[in-house]
Order: sequence, then structure tokens, then C-alpha cells
Amino acid sequence: MIIAIAGVPGSGKTSVSRILSDHFHFPRYSMGGLRSKMAIERGMTISQLNALGEQEAFTDKDVDDYQKHLGETEDDFVIEGRLSWHFIPHAFKVFLACDPHEAAKRIFAARQDQSENRDDEPLYTSVDEAEQVTAERMASDDRRYQKYYGIDYKDPSHYDLVIDTTHFSGPDVTAEAILKGLPR
Repeated sequence: MIIAIAGVPGSGKTSVSRILSDHFHFPRYSMGGLRSKMAIERGMTISQLNALGEQEAFTDKDVDDYQKHLGETEDDFVIEGRLSWHFIPHAFKVFLACDPHEAAKRIFAARQDQSENRDDEPLYTSVDEAEQVTAERMASDDRRYQKYYGIDYKDPSHYDLVIDTTHFSGPDVTAEAILKGLPR
């Protein structure tokens, strides 16, 4: 079984994918983590890498080829990535939605206590700044995914399960909802 977790920034993809990976004792792959590493290696923020990606396909294609290869050669893993549903169509595909302001509050809090090691993102000065930067990042994602693949990752018809995490009390609740939604 392959579980592909997609969603908007701040919806809980990383935390939920970790919980599911631990639950099933499956390996976990993070496409956002790969892109983060790519940005850091180039001395860039993720926003700068995304801007480069609007002109240079390698910033997306390298990661996308990697996840496609994983889907063709491995089984029993959890993968976190906005386009994993597209490159691993036989996976159980989950989309995590979240209100933009709530997502920005989560991102801001995580950066303030540095619970997520995100050296590719700035330390935001406010929730409003985190919300603005996140909106710009999502707009860049939309432009790149349309340019390179002609797809909208936020379209719920792509997924087996769509969960709005806005009012959930934490990633454990989201993980439990996914476990209940898995095919038997």
C-alpha cells in the first residue's frame, strides 16, 4: 500500500505523514523535504527556488521523476508531496485542506519554536506575513504545475479522500481520519 499525502502548506502533511509512517512501519518520503534541500544547497529560500522553477523545469522535474520512480519500484510507503497523486496514480491519494489564516498560524508557530527545521523559510515576523508568503508560494506552485503538467493539485476529484484540517485539534486526529478512510 502506498499512501500519498498532498495538501496546502500548513495543513499538516508532514506531521500526518510521519504518524502514518510510524503506524504502518513504512518508509516515509517527503518531496517538500527534497525541494527544501535543493533550495538550501543553492543558498536560496523555497520561494526563490519556486521563482527559479517558473523558468527552469529541473526544480520540479528532478523531484517528480524521483517520486514517479518510487511508485514504479517500491511498495508500502508514505509519500508527502503536492503532486504525488499524479506521479503515483495507484496510491491511496489524500488531500489535506486548511483555511489560509489557520494554516499561516500553524506555519508561524512552527517557525517561531523551530519545531520544523525549515532553513529554506524565513522566520516570519507575524501570522499575516506567513499568510502572504504562503499565498505567493501557492501561486507559484499553481503556475509551475500548470506550465509543466497542466494540472491543478487542489482539485478534489484527484483524491480518494479529502480532509479539511482547519478545526482539527492536531495531526493525530487527521491521521485517525485517514486510517478510517483507507480501503479495507
